[in-house]
Amino acid sequence: MSCHSNEKKAYLAYVSEGLGNFHDWNMVMKYQMKNGSIFNSPSATAAALIHNQNDVGCLDYLSSLLNKFGNAVPTVYPLDLYIRLYMVDTLGRLGITRHFKMEIQNVLDETYSHKNRCWVQGDIQIFMDVVTCALAFRLLRINGYEVSSDSLAKITKEGDYMSSCKDGFKDVYAALEVFKASQIIYQEELAGLGEQNSTGFLKREISIDSNCIHREVDDALKLPFNGSLERMSTRRNIEHYNVDNKIVLKTTYSSLNVSNEDYLRLAVEDFNACQFIYREEIKDLERWVVEFRLDKLKFARQKTAYCYFSAASTFPSPELSDARISWAKSCMLTTVMDDFFDGGGSIDELVNLVQTVEKWNVDVQNDCCSEEVRILFLAIKDTASSNIDKAFKWQERDITSHVVEIWVDVVKSMLREAIWARDGSVPTMTEYIENGLLSFALGPIVPLAIYFVGPKLSEEIVQSSEYHKLFELMSTYGRLLNDIHTFKRESKVGQLNAVPLYMSHRKNTGIEEQEAVEEIKMLMENHRREMMKLVLETKGSIVPKACKDAFWSMCNVVNLFYAKDDGYTGNAILDVVKEIIYDPVHHRSMI
Repeated sequence: MSCHSNEKKAYLAYVSEGLGNFHDWNMVMKYQMKNGSIFNSPSATAAALIHNQNDVGCLDYLSSLLNKFGNAVPTVYPLDLYIRLYMVDTLGRLGITRHFKMEIQNVLDETYSHKNRCWVQGDIQIFMDVVTCALAFRLLRINGYEVSSDSLAKITKEGDYMSSCKDGFKDVYAALEVFKASQIIYQEELAGLGEQNSTGFLKREISIDSNCIHREVDDALKLPFNGSLERMSTRRNIEHYNVDNKIVLKTTYSSLNVSNEDYLRLAVEDFNACQFIYREEIKDLERWVVEFRLDKLKFARQKTAYCYFSAASTFPSPELSDARISWAKSCMLTTVMDDFFDGGGSIDELVNLVQTVEKWNVDVQNDCCSEEVRILFLAIKDTASSNIDKAFKWQERDITSHVVEIWVDVVKSMLREAIWARDGSVPTMTEYIENGLLSFALGPIVPLAIYFVGPKLSEEIVQSSEYHKLFELMSTYGRLLNDIHTFKRESKVGQLNAVPLYMSHRKNTGIEEQEAVEEIKMLMENHRREMMKLVLETKGSIVPKACKDAFWSMCNVVNLFYAKDDGYTGNAILDVVKEIIYDPVHHRSMI
């Protein structure tokens, strides 16, 4: 039995002008589109009209082409929807979407609701082919359109995609697009989509050879939607961009939207220009560290490059400097504070730091009990004051109370955790998580940086349940991810950690260490998918998408730092940091 029989019929309809009188022309007419054409093909439509001379749709389509183009008509008109979506995806992969916002919006709007090519109406251009369907689903969903996975589930289960063939996939392109689409499936949609073995198929394929599509597959597997940072994937996509890509249908043609060297040139120039800005900003941060004497704290890790890297990866656009600086400074400070509360300071110093932050307006010479407390508080106060001043320009309102509240929450939660560890206390898992999502210290990083990304964040938004849920899911995910990778080291020095705590509360069940880790991973995955849905859905949402994206990006940051071990403590990602900030990108075709 032939695999993919439905797709075979569709393809025969597409090339029907070469099949003559022996072809089933009634079958061909089943693929007639709303504009009267057969798959937007003038030649196939002309052949269909010859065999169905009374068909008004074919005649109107061909007449409109002659009126528009005269005697020479294009191979495909209008341009195939897949090509337009591929163009949008390419711009995103190359990191240059901000230069084409209007054009991208037009393509997505037409794909979703245009009368001739509409996801909502189940248009054949989208749902005939699994590649187009999966690509459309992914682009529409990540850009805030309301799309159900039902159509994707249906087409992946039908014979035109899955079959009794050995691998079950038509080709690498189909498997790749389904794999990417599956990354953004909501928790409640998983059962409907069924079990797709795209990952295994793709891994087998890339072991065969190393052509361009297989390099793209390798990147997709290494940098999935929930584990990649934009600048990392952008650099890989630039380096692997195929300037010779062609689409083979009834004729081979190279579309400017498929392999455009101008896109590549712009992407290289843009990436390297951004790097220049990044290098200047990181120099300013290094001067700030010296100015506020953070480098004098012997107990503290100095993670300027790591912190700035995560900021630049989240807010790559040149105009978002305030967001990058806020993110990086807060990240650097919370790293130092974590070391201070984990053993760098005495219990008296920890309590004193909490008291000074709570009081806020203090005399540092008299109210700080040590030079270490003084250094930390002055750096916190400077960062907070800078954020407050800049936010007034961006938001046109005073955010002082929110900034102070965030810093108070962080130091109080860190103190509570330190007291638990020093006293040998065993909190419940609920107590640990509720405190841990604050002590993980993402509060000063993400919520403050998003004041500088553009949209207005009113007090109503900041106090909304949606906003707080985003923060809760992000912080809990980060806390647990950190814990499953650091529990052995932290247990040796008496620090609290979710893994041994989880085991101690379930010791009557005889739970093993690895079993506890796996159960925590399941909880994390549920949190991740719940958060992804909050980030991607627009219905009923009041938090601006640009702000929600920052919460999601932080999840990807911690995924990277803890991909294998505690990468934030070690030097595992130094090469990645260099690639994003220091090493210019090149493409072999431009050397």
